[in-house]
Amino acid sequence: MAYINGNRRISPLDINKNVTIGVAFPLDSVNMFKGTKTVKEQIKSNLINLLLTEPGERVNEPNFGVGLKNLLFEQNPNIEVLNDKINSQIEFYIPVITLSDVNVNFENDEYKLHIIISYSFNLDGSKDAIQLNFNSSYFPRGNG
Repeated sequence: MAYINGNRRISPLDINKNVTIGVAFPLDSVNMFKGTKTVKEQIKSNLINLLLTEPGERVNEPNFGVGLKNLLFEQNPNIEVLNDKINSQIEFYIPVITLSDVNVNFENDEYKLHIIISYSFNLDGSKDAIQLNFNSSYFPRGNG
């Protein structure tokens, strides 16, 4: 439940700056122990997790995940289907944000995928975006 501070809506979880809300990405020696300090940071981490997870990979959540890894080696990926999948996953698993735009760029000859996802927070209407870049060196063929 949010309360109003002036004209801005603030999550109660953001009040105590000494509390870690969740896990920060990428998981490395710094973020493993740092974590996220605000609700917006955690929502961004949740979105990255959703995009990078393959459907069926998460225990007891077989439909969770977009599966961007599999798009890297497709000849002619359907951008409209990808947009619909990302939007439906966000609506179901992260309903506190609204998808604004998905910009996808494939370089099929070099097996590269660049994706920019813009979204807004339903709590206060502020906007944010993430950019993910993949290439075949991250996901070699034959490894799943």
